[in-house]
Amino acid sequence: MRIPASIRAAKRAPLLQVVKSAAATIAAWLLAGWIVPGQLPVFAAIAALLVVQPSINQSLSKALERSIGVIAGVVIALILGLLLGSPGWIVLVAIVVAMVVAWVFRATPGTGNQVAISAMLVLALGSSSPEYALARIVETLIGVAIGIVVNAVIVPPVLVEPARRDIGMLGAELAASLDRLAGALPQRQSAAALHELLLTARLLRPMRDAAEASVIAGEESLTLNPRRSRHRDELAEMRQLLDRLSPVVTQVIGMTRAYFDHYDDAIADEPTVPAISEQLRRAGHDVRLLVQLAEVAPEAEALTSAIPALTAPLVVQPPASDHWILIGSLLEDLRRIRGQLVEAE
Repeated sequence: MRIPASIRAAKRAPLLQVVKSAAATIAAWLLAGWIVPGQLPVFAAIAALLVVQPSINQSLSKALERSIGVIAGVVIALILGLLLGSPGWIVLVAIVVAMVVAWVFRATPGTGNQVAISAMLVLALGSSSPEYALARIVETLIGVAIGIVVNAVIVPPVLVEPARRDIGMLGAELAASLDRLAGALPQRQSAAALHELLLTARLLRPMRDAAEASVIAGEESLTLNPRRSRHRDELAEMRQLLDRLSPVVTQVIGMTRAYFDHYDDAIADEPTVPAISEQLRRAGHDVRLLVQLAEVAPEAEALTSAIPALTAPLVVQPPASDHWILIGSLLEDLRRIRGQLVEAE
């Protein structure tokens, strides 16, 4: 059951990315074959194919990894060829030596693999002469340069929409969780309903993590991107909204957990509970308002009130001795939520 998941992505890569990779590979093959004739430009094609990444920043990182790996692998193959000649087993020796060298210099796994692959290809496909080694390095640099240029010139990717989508979903679910807790407090709950309430609230954490990952990917996509000026402020606003919502996620999960741990049927009769429930609904309204004002959920229906609804902290009557921990916990978390939402306003 796990094998298909390991070889298939959750969704297809954009078709534009496939076109850009193909264009870079073809251009690198043709240009390197013209500049460095005599051998099939395999190194150039591989370099261009690997360098075209979802963002320009990732392309530069992959270009550096590829260049260093090829140069180190070619040098290792050249030295071993000059010292040991060209027996068949020298390829295995080169692979082992390349892996050890990468380990000594604490290279990343990608760079280490690149060193070993380059050393193997040089000895398996060509010769160990300095001219051949230099030609393969030049060929690789041509492929790297073409990959970067193609990725930067042909519609450089800007990953803003995934961040907008995930933050909008997080805001909507966060507001719904506040409403669910508000509806549960004045009512007696079964054990199954309590478990469902807690499990649903805990789903906010992976949604927050997904939104954080999307924002990070968006920020990375703007690094060194010629189109960044049109999207920098937009993504900065999303980052600010996510930083406001993240503590509220923590508070809502904590409130739901406290309600789950300290629940008994008499809680619904506490005189302060209706007021807390009302404030939770107002907090849900304000979360929706923040998301709407940030325009991360443009498909959502407009709120009936564009004025923040959360009021000042409540003055409460002393709860029953068995309920003071839960009531106090809910009030403190509600105060923290109000602090985040008021600051965001």
